[in-house]
Amino acid sequence: MQRRSFIQKAALGATAGIIAAPALAQTAPTINWRLASSFPKSLDTIYGASETFSKRVAALTGGKFNIRVFAGGEIVPALQVVDAVQAGTVEMGHSASYYYFGKDPTFCFDCAVPFGLTSRQQTAWYEHGGGRDLTREFFKSYGIMNFLGGNTGTQMGGWFRSEIKSVKDLEGKKIRISGFAGRVMQHLGVVPQQLAGGDIYPALEKGTIDAAEWVGPYDDEKLGFSKVAPYYYAPGWWEAGPQLSFMVGIKEWEKLPKEYQAALEVATYEAHVSMQAEYDARNPAALARLLKSGVKLRTFSKEIMDASYQAANDVMEEEASKNAKFKKIYEPWKRFRQDQNTWASVAEAPMQNYLIKPGKLK
Repeated sequence: MQRRSFIQKAALGATAGIIAAPALAQTAPTINWRLASSFPKSLDTIYGASETFSKRVAALTGGKFNIRVFAGGEIVPALQVVDAVQAGTVEMGHSASYYYFGKDPTFCFDCAVPFGLTSRQQTAWYEHGGGRDLTREFFKSYGIMNFLGGNTGTQMGGWFRSEIKSVKDLEGKKIRISGFAGRVMQHLGVVPQQLAGGDIYPALEKGTIDAAEWVGPYDDEKLGFSKVAPYYYAPGWWEAGPQLSFMVGIKEWEKLPKEYQAALEVATYEAHVSMQAEYDARNPAALARLLKSGVKLRTFSKEIMDASYQAANDVMEEEASKNAKFKKIYEPWKRFRQDQNTWASVAEAPMQNYLIKPGKLK
């Protein structure tokens, strides 16, 4: 009898829970948003972060908060996501903040600057080094709130139609390169070009540009750059850990119920972690396939790296001297970078360097 009584009470409790859940759901509003991405659907990892995010928000809200994702160019041009969110054309976007360097170079700290932070360091800076507060204060002037939106890890140095051995070889080259790196490259004689991902291949194929950087082996293989530019360089010193961002209009954010705000923020974290993990998992095999197909892997010479580092420092110091918003972030960011690199030199870098020596691991 006691067992039967327990089962009956448990069943009643479960039934009450089933009834209560829909009742709770009925009190929550149905909200439909649009998200403009800067990336094409063919790049399933970087574009896919928006899909991961959208599905998670819907799941966390019982299908009440729905965010429809639009690929670059479907609803707004790929490089105008900030403008669309600021104007209220869409409620939110997913983009790389350094695309908006032309508005203000300060945007780049939310993504990447030359010889900047690695992926882990960038997340550490954003989460625990003051980065969130500093960048959100800046974004507020555009009516936008920024959230973590993924990272690719250190990127490759790009695809070149001819071999590059010295700074002189770079002179006059038209290179697709984004953000602050373009200004740095100008100091080396390069003519920087900013193109959306989907426009790079035809420009390389036609010879409109001489070289292009994108992300890394997994994405680059999909875009087919090796067919028109056989030399593949590393490292992408301008993107040690480029962070993508979800950008939400502040007015729209403030309209959301607190539960929906929490769901949105939680979903951005999941998308952020998932993107980096997927790139790390997929890049090695993609690079192996590219090399097997005849791609010529190269590293930038010490001369190029040294000249680039000096130019990067000069450009950033110059910008800080005339741009108060830039300087406000640059100064504490620079101290954080120094501390992080000092710490990395103690344990992680020596361990990594030991393991990658030929013959250590097979």
